[in-house]
Amino acid sequence: MSGYSAKQVLDQLGRPGPHPVLRGDLALVGLPGLVYTPASGLGLPAVAFGHGWLQPVERYRALLRHLASWGVVAAAPGTQRGPLMSARLLSGNLRTTLDVLTGVRLGDGGISVDTERLAVAGHSMGGGAAVLAAADDSRVRAVVTFAASETRPSALDAARRVTAAGLHLAAGEDRIAPPVGHAEAIADAWQGPVQLRSLPGTGHLGFAEGRHWSELLLDGKGERSTQRIARALTTAFLLRLLRGEKQWDALLDHDVKGARLDYQRGPLARR
Repeated sequence: MSGYSAKQVLDQLGRPGPHPVLRGDLALVGLPGLVYTPASGLGLPAVAFGHGWLQPVERYRALLRHLASWGVVAAAPGTQRGPLMSARLLSGNLRTTLDVLTGVRLGDGGISVDTERLAVAGHSMGGGAAVLAAADDSRVRAVVTFAASETRPSALDAARRVTAAGLHLAAGEDRIAPPVGHAEAIADAWQGPVQLRSLPGTGHLGFAEGRHWSELLLDGKGERSTQRIARALTTAFLLRLLRGEKQWDALLDHDVKGARLDYQRGPLARR
């Protein structure tokens, strides 16, 4: 894809990748949740994903599957599902998920994860939990958040301790976690290289797939165009940071329709 435009890279990474995908259950290793992997591969990169408040992990299946199709092991712990969700405990579950992914052979033993190629990501409070996890786990090399919300303990305070590269996608019409006080503030406080993008017209739940009763309580609903852009940007970011693949840089370096590049500090990765 070298020499291609940002739009062309977006179109490419918005489609499933070349790898057949396997689906598993984290409960088999003691933690409820989902895991998607390429059908084979040793020393793979991996990401642990935190769900949003009241959101089942099934609302992120397409994202997890998509990342696996591009060669990234992707898992989401299905804990902290209730209204009294603890970002601190979910953060610990994300770190435990990384322990599981790096500590066992997956599939039939032909899949392994490289401890030097780890990331965390999340939506809403799960995004805040991902920031908390990155601040406390030096193994994490990349962080992605979707409509991140402030948490207790503070994700904003934790961002000041994160040296990993961060990609923060803010929902432009978010009335649950308005970008100015949440995603933008976290990006501004970020210690490591960071990029902030805003998705105009997107509500807080735009990143969550399908329909769910929580839409009666929260702002917005799942938006396929938002999810497609988020999948492509997340894939480009993780492949660049965890695998060193430079062919996706056009997407990371430029505005694209539906995802304006608002702010960047420092190169996300060495050229």
